[in-house]
Amino acid sequence: MIHDHRAEKFRQIVENKFQIYNSLFMSLPYDKMTNIGMLLPFLYEESKNGYQKGKTPEVIVEEFFTNHTDLHTEEQKLELLFKIIQYIERQVVLFDSIEDAAFPNLHSESDSGTVTNLFERSLQDHKLEKVREKLRDFTVKIVFTAHPTQFYPSSVQRILHDLRKAITDDSITNIDMLLQQLGKTPFVNKEKPTPIDEALSIIYYLRYVYYDTIGELFTKIKKTFGNGHFHLHEDLIQLGFWPGGDRDGNPFVTADVTKRVSEELRSAILKSYYGNLKDVRRRLSFRGVSEVLGQLSTELYSAIFRNERITAEDILKRLDEAEKILVEQHNSLFLDLLQNFKDRVKIFGTHFATLDIRQDSRIHQQVIDEVYQAKFGKSEADNDEKFNQLIQVSDKINADEFEDIVKDTLINVAQVKEIQLANGNRGMNRYIISNSDAVKDVMNVYAFFKITGYKDEEINIDIVPLFETMEGLDNSESVMTELYQNPIYKKHLERRGNQQTIMLGFSDGTKDGGYLKANWEIYKAKEVLTKLSEENGIKVVFFDGRGGPPARGGGKTHDFYASQGKTIANNKIELTIQGQTITSIFGNKEQAKFNFEQLLTAGVENDVFKNSKKDLTEKERALIIELANISYKKYSDLKAHPMFVPYLQEMSTLEYYGKTNIGSRPSKRGGGNELKFEDLRAIPFVGSWSQLKQNVPGFFGFGFAMQQLKEEGRFHDVRELYKGSDFFKTLVLNSMMSMNKSYFPLTYYIKDNPKFGEFWNVLFSEYNLSKDIMLELTGFKMLQEEDPLSRKSVKIREKIVLPLLSIQQYALMKIQKGEGNKAAYEKLVTRSLFGNINASRNSA
Repeated sequence: MIHDHRAEKFRQIVENKFQIYNSLFMSLPYDKMTNIGMLLPFLYEESKNGYQKGKTPEVIVEEFFTNHTDLHTEEQKLELLFKIIQYIERQVVLFDSIEDAAFPNLHSESDSGTVTNLFERSLQDHKLEKVREKLRDFTVKIVFTAHPTQFYPSSVQRILHDLRKAITDDSITNIDMLLQQLGKTPFVNKEKPTPIDEALSIIYYLRYVYYDTIGELFTKIKKTFGNGHFHLHEDLIQLGFWPGGDRDGNPFVTADVTKRVSEELRSAILKSYYGNLKDVRRRLSFRGVSEVLGQLSTELYSAIFRNERITAEDILKRLDEAEKILVEQHNSLFLDLLQNFKDRVKIFGTHFATLDIRQDSRIHQQVIDEVYQAKFGKSEADNDEKFNQLIQVSDKINADEFEDIVKDTLINVAQVKEIQLANGNRGMNRYIISNSDAVKDVMNVYAFFKITGYKDEEINIDIVPLFETMEGLDNSESVMTELYQNPIYKKHLERRGNQQTIMLGFSDGTKDGGYLKANWEIYKAKEVLTKLSEENGIKVVFFDGRGGPPARGGGKTHDFYASQGKTIANNKIELTIQGQTITSIFGNKEQAKFNFEQLLTAGVENDVFKNSKKDLTEKERALIIELANISYKKYSDLKAHPMFVPYLQEMSTLEYYGKTNIGSRPSKRGGGNELKFEDLRAIPFVGSWSQLKQNVPGFFGFGFAMQQLKEEGRFHDVRELYKGSDFFKTLVLNSMMSMNKSYFPLTYYIKDNPKFGEFWNVLFSEYNLSKDIMLELTGFKMLQEEDPLSRKSVKIREKIVLPLLSIQQYALMKIQKGEGNKAAYEKLVTRSLFGNINASRNSA
């Protein structure tokens, strides 16, 4: 009933509004061409009907030109196609804004997964004290990355922000003006953004979305669960930050960049405090209080504009002073305003978001090898010997004696102390190592601190291995066992409160092992590492590199975390978000608050409300292992297919990601022209399948594994698993979401391609098999039947971009045939990436 009501509401306030405002949009002039809005529906109809009849994109676009235009020259046709792309890009922004504006009307304060719902449930089940106990010790942390999946330049993001407000207010005049502005504002960066640009883009969200969102949510939780004795800890909701600190595969992130970003983060939070304090002072105009707050305002100003040092403790000391006078002399009037401000200072300190350092273990090894060679004049030694000798060196290594990456790595480590002094220890407190698969990968980082002059007790930083490939996940138990027993590292952990953060990479895991296998291996690794850590007296925290779409480990995040049983440590929920996930899931206050609540309650529910569906039985576990192994074999066979990489290279948009100027990081690892599977980054890899509307990483092998059990007469076991395990159910629903964003008719023409036809048919067969068997398993009549709002949203978005996909495929076909203006067609492909990715919102 609730689903029906919300679906009807969606129709009224999203679909209908889009039709109204889109008609307004269609009448806007576009340079020399004023009839694009009239032509676009014709291209959509030609595409929709054409694909149903098995026509190729080339035939569809050429018939559109013949039937609906009088254009004849290639130059004229290309000009129109570019204009249509620009138009569709802006339609996507309009729909984004309308859907975002409707969010508060489509979600209730008491929805499942909200703080209010958690409170009501805890009262009903007599678990209020247990929830309070969990909240005293629990943390949710969202880590913003600069991974290149955000195609909106900052100028467009600001229009989107204003357009959302105008739509909420139903202000036709403002909407009209903003649509005109949108029509004239470029969607393309002329040059790649620098890491500083990326950092500033996300800092905008910190200041104008998260400062208030997290502050208000903290206050709400305090009021909801408060009882005079209950006190929330300020780390309940945290923010992390990778732009400017993530060097993995990004040569443009240097020690200077890291230092600059740390300064920008500090400056941003102080500016937020300064603005917040102005509002507080408007009310607290009382004698004594006013003077203290005026003094604090002056000190904040000096810290912002004269770079004078101020700590969170300094700010809190002034606020305590003001509070004492307020309580003793002014009847505690407006005390809540002052206390809310104090809470924010406790939450954000002088760092706003914790800046992480991340680098690849292979680069670390290169640094260690060169330093060892320079210090001892030899390179022949095993890694243990190198580490043990280097940490005994009494002289500080001079970074200036080295060049390039070695010098920069040492400078970067040396400046951690300086950043912590300015931003507080929370400003930078961990070093993440990509591609960790051995003990040396962690100990090398410890050695960096020693050789740059740190005493053991001065290393105030967590060293975090990132296990992301199948090999890394397999090795994780032995690596952590050895680390926990290593006397040097053991003492380091003691100084860090016996807490170890371990990062697990869903994106590369899915790319490497396929959807089901990757998720199962990570689940299993978490269980093993939980048990191992408990045995060693270590509190383990799992940090998930989850990405946005299911194909990158994302999907329904609340369901995923709520489905993890008691065999997995639940001290903290921590995950990465990037690109459109920032703007579409956490992009405005209402959405951010709702989604922070969903994560928070998922973690609390896991411990407090026992649910047998979360804990896997031995039978369920054995069945998932069997399914995961079958699917892994199927996916591995696909990767080993001789056409796998050539197909992506020649038939998809993979080669064009690097030309979009959306991120500072190169789109592949390694140099050279030959493309190898291991060099593919997860984002362009997943994104290329998404552009083809095939979304292979989100489902391939999953359906095949279930079909195999069905053929053995064991499908009832799979049904029981789906009904009995929340974990397995979540994986199935996420995979169905990936398939719902697939559209194979777009590439029907490839089935007859002499080189790639057989490979395409392998993909198509597995898609049909997976779709059919998952519908049979769930009892659904259609994909995403359980989530009508998402299904409707996907349907409208897919309709908007269908003409765009036709144009993209048309251009790719021209390039493959070597016909016409190759440079122009390549530019057409690159430009068409933007609208399609933005419309998908999470790249799959």
